[in-house]
Amino acid sequence: MLEKLKNKLNDKSAVIGIVGLGYVGLPLAIRYSEVGYKVIGLDIDQEKANKISSGKTYIKHIPDEVISEAIEKGLEATADFSKTKIADALILCVPTPLNQYREPDLSFVIDTIEELLPYIRPGQVISLESTTYPGTTEEELKPRIETTNLSIGRDVFLVYSPEREDPGNPDFITQTIAKVCGGTTPECLEIGLALYDQVIDQVVPVSSTRAAEMTKLLENIHRAVNIGLVNEMKIVADRMDIDIHEVIRAAATKPFGFVPYYPGPGLGGHCIPIDPFYLTWKAREYGINTRFIELAGEVNSSMPQWVVSKVSDALNQRCKSINGSKILVLGIAYKKNVDDMRESPSVELMDLLQKKGAEIAYSDPHVPVFPKMRKYHFALASVQQKPESLAEYDCVIVATNHDAFDYPMILQHAKLIVDSRGVYLEHAENVVKA
Repeated sequence: MLEKLKNKLNDKSAVIGIVGLGYVGLPLAIRYSEVGYKVIGLDIDQEKANKISSGKTYIKHIPDEVISEAIEKGLEATADFSKTKIADALILCVPTPLNQYREPDLSFVIDTIEELLPYIRPGQVISLESTTYPGTTEEELKPRIETTNLSIGRDVFLVYSPEREDPGNPDFITQTIAKVCGGTTPECLEIGLALYDQVIDQVVPVSSTRAAEMTKLLENIHRAVNIGLVNEMKIVADRMDIDIHEVIRAAATKPFGFVPYYPGPGLGGHCIPIDPFYLTWKAREYGINTRFIELAGEVNSSMPQWVVSKVSDALNQRCKSINGSKILVLGIAYKKNVDDMRESPSVELMDLLQKKGAEIAYSDPHVPVFPKMRKYHFALASVQQKPESLAEYDCVIVATNHDAFDYPMILQHAKLIVDSRGVYLEHAENVVKA
């Protein structure tokens, strides 16, 4: 079984099934299509599957023509899970959020594998790419697959290979980002390497699925902790009347031993604000309190409140209060130059300000209409930035530093700017650093 599947993966006669056509799954489906595999893309959202099938994108940094080319090469988008029976590989790219208690919510992963069980057959490889705690693949997927009476490592092959997508980053694409892979058995790892070798320039084997799961968490916790450090440094520097961005630029000239991280209004995206809590939760099972990680999480989580306090102080100095003020939030995606709204701190800013009585508006060329979100809802559409309209706002907050914004024009016409991203490097009377 191993050699037969390995040969099919190597000669590209294997059918690749990708479950979850989001920011991770869709680029991966496109990549497999590019190199000649037949790809079945599955998503529980029928509307999303229909849009992709018609050659249309719903992710801004993936153009329509790229989708159309993949469809022409055989990419099939569907919500019908029964079609996975013909797939030789099943790659799971589903969300792993936190629940209301900030504990891991594996419902998408578990529901997906339960849905797939009737169609799992000998000669398949199953790969989980969703970020999760060490042990998930062996503790949650392996026992469920074994209920089919198939032997893992002999009949079917189970691997974990964490996604490393960076939406909107033109310097790295799916093909060029090295990919870690761990197998449940040595045979599983061998098949996992064959699965990814054809589409990724460098595949990095590790000794187990647990090691691969921990690798992903370390990558993101490293960022979360360092961002927490620089956010705390920002507060200290602010109290000392020092520009933290000037300090970071100066420190970054050191050619060794320093990596620049930049402060902001909070953490966003599906990974950095969430992944550390997967490890802190699992670590408690081993009697370990991850104090360092949790402290960084507390600092980062407090940043929206910090920005609101700077807005309040700045308005007070102008004899105004947040209550009744017109406030424009610039950028509501979680990072620059993308349309991704997941865990965006800008939205929490909007919520906090509205609760304090502000009249909120936003401008974001990448998000023309405020989308449906589980936690927040604003019946708003993006407003255009014009000199005359900017002057109508009591405060403009730079929350996401999109390149599309005309920062000189904003500086010239806004009464007050609270800059949480460090886009204004020089001193200006109407700019408050946050």
